[in-house]
Amino acid sequence: MSLKTIFKASALSALFILGAQQATAQDLLARQAPVDRRMKTVDTLVMRNIVEREMTTGALASELYDGWDNRYAHRATTLPETYKIDLRGFHMPTPSRVVTSNFGPRWGRMHKGLDVKVYVGDTIRAAFNGKVRIVRFEANGYGNYVVIRHPNGLETIYAHMSKHLVKENQDVRAGQPIGLGGNTGRSFGSHLHFETRLCGVALNPALMFDFKNQDVTGDYYVYNKATYERESAEATRLRGKTGGSYTVADVGSTPARAQMSAQQQQQQTRTTATPATATKQYHKVGRGETLSSIARKRGVSVDTLCKLNRISKNVRIRPGMILRYS
Repeated sequence: MSLKTIFKASALSALFILGAQQATAQDLLARQAPVDRRMKTVDTLVMRNIVEREMTTGALASELYDGWDNRYAHRATTLPETYKIDLRGFHMPTPSRVVTSNFGPRWGRMHKGLDVKVYVGDTIRAAFNGKVRIVRFEANGYGNYVVIRHPNGLETIYAHMSKHLVKENQDVRAGQPIGLGGNTGRSFGSHLHFETRLCGVALNPALMFDFKNQDVTGDYYVYNKATYERESAEATRLRGKTGGSYTVADVGSTPARAQMSAQQQQQQTRTTATPATATKQYHKVGRGETLSSIARKRGVSVDTLCKLNRISKNVRIRPGMILRYS
């Protein structure tokens, strides 16, 4: 065999081997592509589950807080100069549109939340995903209350409830029932006292929640220490308390009777039963008002006020109390 023939044979063999290897590599890549896509899907699901778990437990907000402690309702620490709060995925705590008391100075002390009119037994819901930090009763303050820490950095407080529906360290979802409306603790008429706190410091809920329109104020609220006071005053002007009287339709919520005991249902019936055609109307007590002055203003008798509100003529009424007059 000549040298030329041997060279040609060797070259052909080398080309065949390289072609086979290239084809094999391409086949491997082709077979690997679906596997890569499946693994990418699995990775995405795993990451989604991790993020969702963190969004529920509040792990993403851990940078703002030193730890997890069930002993105190709130403990103020240093606020950042600015902080972006994610308001997406919210749920309004109550369908009531009636704000009866604003955030800010009240009766010589600071009122650190919004009071929203609810009735005894109305369902109160978590505003965001989170984890319950406090479930407690405080006779001279919040009454039955719940504190939830959320992954967006906020902690929300729901006070004066008649009953708790969650336990400490429980994970909750936005919109999940956490309690029933009530009039417990330092309260002068059934309502929900709702607070929003950042690093334990109370921020005006009206900056973030619009109860009149049953919505949040945007996808995000950016806290800025330099502009907070001005923004808070404007939020109160735009989304603060309504007038002195309102109807059941304004409140927009109904008692969660399925979750009430028979005794509670009977009490609710005795307190609120009226003819089907009647319209229930309420008056918020102002500074210096008396039963007599309210009766004259609303065109009813003092006896009617006492009967509708199950009080005596000698009861001491205070500013902020909610009295039914029809």
